[in-house]
Amino acid sequence: ELLPSVQNKLLFFFLFTIKHRFLDSINSQRRTEEKARRRDSMAEKEEDVLLIGAWASPFSRRVEMALKLKGVPYDYSDEDYLVTKSPLLLQLNPIYKKVPVFVHKGKVLLESHLILEYIDQTWTRNPILPQDPYGKAMARFWAKFVDEQVTLIGFRSLVKSEEIDVAIKEAQELITYLEKEITGKMFFGGETIGFLDMVVGSMIPFCLVRGWEGMGIDMIPNEQFPELNRWIEKIKEIEIVRECIPNREKNIEHMMKIVGRIKAASKTA
Repeated sequence: ELLPSVQNKLLFFFLFTIKHRFLDSINSQRRTEEKARRRDSMAEKEEDVLLIGAWASPFSRRVEMALKLKGVPYDYSDEDYLVTKSPLLLQLNPIYKKVPVFVHKGKVLLESHLILEYIDQTWTRNPILPQDPYGKAMARFWAKFVDEQVTLIGFRSLVKSEEIDVAIKEAQELITYLEKEITGKMFFGGETIGFLDMVVGSMIPFCLVRGWEGMGIDMIPNEQFPELNRWIEKIKEIEIVRECIPNREKNIEHMMKIVGRIKAASKTA
């Protein structure tokens, strides 16, 4: 008669143990998930990124591309820098008074190339700079070449030139170096978009080309620059790039305002 009673007690104890282990498991999982949520929330607060840029600025657009590729949440403040400069911009960049201005955890960074390198070293996922020293140095070299030489000769000097055909030829000679550099590659960075793709992409197809178009100049015809044009079509397929491409008509109008300013300044110089 005692045997069923003992069996019932053992069964009760077994079920009681299973139930509490199950509840402990659920509570442990909930605690783990809550810790993860708090960790993610703290990480987002720690990132605390602000970018002051301008919708038509290739220099701030390339920074946005990098942040989007890295998956870094950020706040964005747009400056209408051709009209006025905000007190915040003047406070954070009193030297150059230009965009982009990048703020991370209260630390202020200027100059797009430096900002891109900082982003790459701070958030190491999806690297944008080559890992080997030579590749990294060459990416920096070509980025400087685009921002300084191509932009100067291909736009500012072109706008001020009285011999437009000569100026176009000089610009195309420079662009030929980029044509050679991209030949045989998917992207300037190799198989995936990288540092140099962001610099060249933000500056040439989505900035200078709009200025040339407004001036009635076909600077990079497909028959002369087939590889560069192939690359341009390729980067347009990338979502983070498409999200940062300015509206074409609006951008042409903006670039023509800059053309007008350069011409006016050259007449008074």
